[in-house]
Amino acid sequence: MYIIFVVLQSFLLVSMAFGGASKLAGSKNFVEMFESLRLPQWFRMVTGLVQLVGAAGLVIGYWDREVAVWAGIWIGFTMLVAFLSHFRVKHPFGQAVPALIITLIAASLVVVQV
Repeated sequence: MYIIFVVLQSFLLVSMAFGGASKLAGSKNFVEMFESLRLPQWFRMVTGLVQLVGAAGLVIGYWDREVAVWAGIWIGFTMLVAFLSHFRVKHPFGQAVPALIITLIAASLVVVQV
């Protein structure tokens, strides 16, 4: 079970760190995504910081499982909101799938740890 935990945690860590850094750096893809979601660009920056905080929690979580659980909840909630944001503006389901998958992985991480 520990190996599953480390794999899930590592995947979330990489995806959150990359996504958060890309949002803060102003990646063209994320700038356009937030425009299509009808969200202000300052919210892209906040979202990037939220993702980096989640990634930091996952790093600490390698030594403290409770922090990993809270980071999983933090990331799961964040990505659930991202998933629902796509439906708010009537994006095709395919555009919301990555957020849904990360939400489910974060939930799995929490379940494995509890």
